[in-house]
Amino acid sequence: MPGENLTRKEAIERASILDVQSYEVEIDLTQGGELFGSTTRVRFSAKEGASSFIDAITGAVHSVVLNGQVLDPAKVSDGIRIQLPSLAKENELVVVAQGKYTNTGEGLHRFVDPVDQEVYLYTQFEVPDSRRMFAVFEQPDLKATFAFNITAPSYWKVVSNSPTPEPHVLRDGVSVWNFQPTPRISSYITALVAGPYVEVNDQLISSSGKVIPLGVFCRKSLFEHLDAEYIFEKTKQGFEFFESQFGVAYPFEKYDQLFVPEFNAGAMENAGAVTFTESYVFRSKVTEATRERRVVTILHELAHMWFGDLVTMRWWNDLWLNESFAEYASTLATQEATEWKGAWATFASLEKSWAYRQDQLPSTHPIVAEINDLEDVQVNFDGITYAKGASVLKQLVAWVGQEPFMRGVSSYFKKHAYQNTELKDLLKELEADSGRDLSEWSKLWLETAGVNLLRPEIEEKDGVIESFAIVQS
Repeated sequence: MPGENLTRKEAIERASILDVQSYEVEIDLTQGGELFGSTTRVRFSAKEGASSFIDAITGAVHSVVLNGQVLDPAKVSDGIRIQLPSLAKENELVVVAQGKYTNTGEGLHRFVDPVDQEVYLYTQFEVPDSRRMFAVFEQPDLKATFAFNITAPSYWKVVSNSPTPEPHVLRDGVSVWNFQPTPRISSYITALVAGPYVEVNDQLISSSGKVIPLGVFCRKSLFEHLDAEYIFEKTKQGFEFFESQFGVAYPFEKYDQLFVPEFNAGAMENAGAVTFTESYVFRSKVTEATRERRVVTILHELAHMWFGDLVTMRWWNDLWLNESFAEYASTLATQEATEWKGAWATFASLEKSWAYRQDQLPSTHPIVAEINDLEDVQVNFDGITYAKGASVLKQLVAWVGQEPFMRGVSSYFKKHAYQNTELKDLLKELEADSGRDLSEWSKLWLETAGVNLLRPEIEEKDGVIESFAIVQS
């Protein structure tokens, strides 16, 4: 048994065999406080006669049907993977299972509010945890469309990547929400948030002329502290700035921002349904630095709608394509589009110094890191991937110019929309629009670990300094 890990070699082999078209996922949130119902219908093409597997970390697998043939769950499922033998050219797989709620922030997290005993649910899937909610080919380069059908208490709010539909009543006190399919996205940015959340709404007009609905959500017991209007203001400033700089309109149908309890990270860029830690719902007066950091985080997640969601790394060694760019773009937007005009100074004192510290540790690594399996990914959400990556991008912009840089970024988005990329794909577009060869720059700054060191070289004779030089290495 391979355990919960997935190696890069396995991912490459699986991607060479499969092409996934669509998922239809039914989740039943009315089965009690420990388990939920999960039915997945996935359509995919494959090399005829090949065998592969789908990821599914489950409480129980009740049935597996591949192309109309019933497979014995006891033989093909180990609770982590489901083996798929003798695939056809075109395939339909239906998996009926039960998943387990978590209280660790992985998969589908369940929280009971101690104030009013209400239940709040949300998902956190990055890096490999959508498989905890439904059967899925859990790797970023097997993009597909996702249609979620959610059964939940009628009085709940239910949010996913697509706009929330009008629910229809299933039985007394229980309704079903049938979401429209998403565009082709990676599974780790799909999302489900459900519970008696309180919602504030607004909207904006995208550069495409489309009306983009906006939502901000939090628990009922925190609502009095939610400054939704300020969050909307920064969001709108970010939309206008990014659409102008990137030359590409916002790529999804709506934009919800949800403050969720017991969140492990600062925020998560689920497509159209971003989750944030509740510490950003300020319940008392906070420092100006904290208020500024929240704005940077809001814009960081918004930048991810292009860097990471519209265009996604092929494998996790290019995680920096998501995080370094989002950190650079969010700091740029904070300084140029909001009232926080000292954002780059804050970045230098906090983020860049974080990168310097981490880059001098034995655990340092190149920005473009070697990621052999999923376990490798977890240690790379660090000051190298975020802060050093953003720092060297700022250096690159200073070298090639912001306008040529953004033209290259725009070309990159347009060429690779809803697809997966590697470092070479980005460099190709940046080189074309800047007119510079970036191969040496990439080797020095993206593919090499460690800081530059300065040391004095002094030559003296009889106590007199004859020469002095500062040498960089």
